[in-house]
Amino acid sequence: MTVTQRRGRRIMMSPDELDAFLSTERTCRVATVSSDGAPHVSALWFTWDGTSLWLFSITRSKRWADLRSDQRIAVVIDAGEEYGELRGAELSGTAVFVAESPRMGEPCPELDAPERLFAGKYFGMDSMPYDGKHAWIRLTPDAIASWDFRKLAELQGS
Repeated sequence: MTVTQRRGRRIMMSPDELDAFLSTERTCRVATVSSDGAPHVSALWFTWDGTSLWLFSITRSKRWADLRSDQRIAVVIDAGEEYGELRGAELSGTAVFVAESPRMGEPCPELDAPERLFAGKYFGMDSMPYDGKHAWIRLTPDAIASWDFRKLAELQGS
């Protein structure tokens, strides 16, 4: 069950707004916990299937090593330049590794939709190109917090 935010309800995105935002944005920032307890943040491409965030990560990365030892993860996706146009979402929960590592294209029905979405979004293709260096991490969030500062102008006008 996803926890909804308590503060900032007036500027949080609706479920439809959140789906549209997560479906179109291209880069996220992934926060992990290193073995010594230090935080680590890195940028990554992702896709959203309406329920889960799918991260296609290099398997020899610090992010991957961190998540292998501690599956706690937080991801931020944001957009906007000026204060009044800032919007974004933070999703947090537990990382789940899906399919073989690295991904070589073994049949995995769970990856059919995410791979189709990802291939179209980043490569303009119908199917995934595999490079033998990446694999999939799924985040089905336990908590989501979102914000859309463009709603502040609407609130001030009412």
